Amino acid sequence: MSVQPIKNAAEHIASLKDGRTIFINGELVGDATEHPAFRKSIRTAANLYDYQADPINLEAMTFESPTNGRRINRAWQMPETYEELVIRRKALVYWAEQHGGFMGRSPDHLASAVTGQLMGLDLFESYDKDRAKAFWDYYVYARDNDLFLTYVIINPQVDRAKSASELGSDDPMLKIVDEDSAGVTVRGAKMLGTSSIMANEVFVAHLQPLRPNEVDYAICFALPMGTKGIKVLSRKSYEQHAVSDFDNPLSSRYDENDALIFFDDVRVPWERIFVHRDPDMCRRQFHDTPGHIYQNYQAQIRLTVKLKFLSGLAREVCETIGTIKLQPVADALGKMAAQAAAVESMMWGMEAKGSQWGKYFVPDRHAVYAAQTLTQEYYPMMINTLRELAGGSLIMLPSSTEDLDHPELAAISESVQISADGRSAEDRIKIMKLVWDAVGSEFAGRHTQYEMFYAGAQFVTRSHSFRTYDWEKPAELIRTITNRYKR
Repeated sequence: MSVQPIKNAAEHIASLKDGRTIFINGELVGDATEHPAFRKSIRTAANLYDYQADPINLEAMTFESPTNGRRINRAWQMPETYEELVIRRKALVYWAEQHGGFMGRSPDHLASAVTGQLMGLDLFESYDKDRAKAFWDYYVYARDNDLFLTYVIINPQVDRAKSASELGSDDPMLKIVDEDSAGVTVRGAKMLGTSSIMANEVFVAHLQPLRPNEVDYAICFALPMGTKGIKVLSRKSYEQHAVSDFDNPLSSRYDENDALIFFDDVRVPWERIFVHRDPDMCRRQFHDTPGHIYQNYQAQIRLTVKLKFLSGLAREVCETIGTIKLQPVADALGKMAAQAAAVESMMWGMEAKGSQWGKYFVPDRHAVYAAQTLTQEYYPMMINTLRELAGGSLIMLPSSTEDLDHPELAAISESVQISADGRSAEDRIKIMKLVWDAVGSEFAGRHTQYEMFYAGAQFVTRSHSFRTYDWEKPAELIRTITNRYKR
């Protein structure tokens, strides 16, 4: 990988031409950067690096590596104060604004997760000094090269009533099948490799609990996506089926892709292994370090931008179709505004209630989990509200932009696509196409599913909220009141 003063789009795209093995529609993909299923989304991700490399954005988006002096994205920064945390957050907001919050696994997500885990380096050192050194060295390498990482931390959903070890011969899960002085060999599948198509490397870990005897599955490592034996099985590409940027403005450019990743007897050297045959440490690297906090804090930062986008889109629709002054519409918009503002306020609360973790400043854990719990409900609610506000206007749209190139059809569109706020027929169609791609397309369905489950099922996030809430404070309030009276 060529080293530039700061990573840019050209460097990132060049780094993806590494011979990685990707399959889609029954075929082996050659160069993903040129393939119609992936090229525009890859360009969208790459453009994030051009944004940070712009001299105007340089100070806000990047900081200087303490080891080689290269400017790198602030997602890799380890804040030591509240003020540094806020500066870092603003950089993540600026990136999210470039894609409206629709890229859930943008480069800052895994950078945040890995950085948060390394804030708890003392945990790794108490576990195994060699694995700790390997992890720290990897962090420095990934940080100084401003790598785009993805991760696979969930097992394939085969029989969810059984643990991996109970599946027997039907076990498809990634596990250690051999090891020697040079490293280990792993075989099996992991999900969900979101953004793996456009990432430099994959970080493999276990967020789901493992049983004490499931040591063959208990491993954490990172490898380049082009490593021999790593096979990426892509889901359907929404980008490939998008008619045009005009007709599918979101799915044509922001389809970050999801994939099953199969490890076909992949060799992992010891210097890339961070946890080895230790089920409890697989859990602790997320929950006994700031790792889980930082990765979900980033997700909520991104989501504040996305909810703001949906709220603005809803108001735009109502102004277009002339319902903005109706009281029920104001009521619905007011609720959406409150939901979006609540999440943004909770993001600020995560920071204001933050505390020191050693020398590092960490967002408040419960505020993060509380926001996750609520946004799993808010997102589908806001999507449904937007549907209701738009109504039939989303249905009476031209089949594609080609209709507008046909004189007769264009004339009919001009006569029926009339806006209450005076915008042109083409501009009305443009905004309605955008709304449909956000709420009604296959791309939109994936996003609703993603926002509802990326952090786990609702009982998972609610259990995090239950576990981290300060229950002693309300208990004290109750005792204060009850102690004031007697029978």
